[in-house]
Amino acid sequence: MPILEFTSPPLPHYLASGFCVIAPGRKHPNRRNIGVFDLLVVQEGCIYIMEGGVYYEVTAGHAIILRPDRHHYSPQGCTADTAHYWLHFNTTGPWRETEEGIPTPLPPVSMEEKSFTMQTFAIQLPQFTKLLKPTAVYRTMQQLGELEKESHRNWARWKHQQLFQQVLEQLNASLQAETPPPGAEVADQAASYLRQHFKQQVTAQSLGEALNFHPVYIARCMQREFGCSPFEYLLRYRLEQAKMLLLQTDFPVARVAEEVGFNQAAYFTSCFVKVEGLTPRAYRKRFSHA
Repeated sequence: MPILEFTSPPLPHYLASGFCVIAPGRKHPNRRNIGVFDLLVVQEGCIYIMEGGVYYEVTAGHAIILRPDRHHYSPQGCTADTAHYWLHFNTTGPWRETEEGIPTPLPPVSMEEKSFTMQTFAIQLPQFTKLLKPTAVYRTMQQLGELEKESHRNWARWKHQQLFQQVLEQLNASLQAETPPPGAEVADQAASYLRQHFKQQVTAQSLGEALNFHPVYIARCMQREFGCSPFEYLLRYRLEQAKMLLLQTDFPVARVAEEVGFNQAAYFTSCFVKVEGLTPRAYRKRFSHA
């Protein structure tokens, strides 16, 4: 089953929502390239949908996200009163369709005008799913609809976005329950261990012993999940910690290197220049108020 993957920030944003009952014999609208994502959550009955040559029967407790760039239509009318919530949303960031169990490594996005690196992340949503907690989703969708009459107010638009994030979380939870990515837990454990022990000397052997997995398997899992080896991940994290120390303390460069796990200041400087394009001293001076 396809997964829709959104690179964030920016987060997908709420546009409009409502509740509708389709009478027997009636169909969901026939639309092509509508330019927004259309989320349908069925509470009773069944909506029959074709999109991209794939046929879906969206029954009670299920949800489907119709893409903004495809033709979707109902090949047959509903056979009973079909109560469903609908929600339109969009994103100004990149997105793509991927397959189950194939996470996408997302490199950090550099923001040159800022002192730190903006870390992007993936929001993965199943295009079609059985909801893990359908009642909770119905309740949130109902709250969104009730707020529509206040949508001209700033506070209501803010609340809309907050509730919409809850819907996305519920959809993602359904995906995680259905298709836990292979090795994802191992990669997460490795990342946590590296963050907790970044000041210490970490070897492939010590990482393997700590997690009770073979180092080659750990490296493979991290490459799939984060797009880098364990020690590339550790280097990135150490350098991020170093940048904070350079900005927030007056420690000499050698002390900064030691604090973030580098045994030699010269090696620290070499790594810093390779990643950031300037020396630690130049980086500190660039953001100094002096």
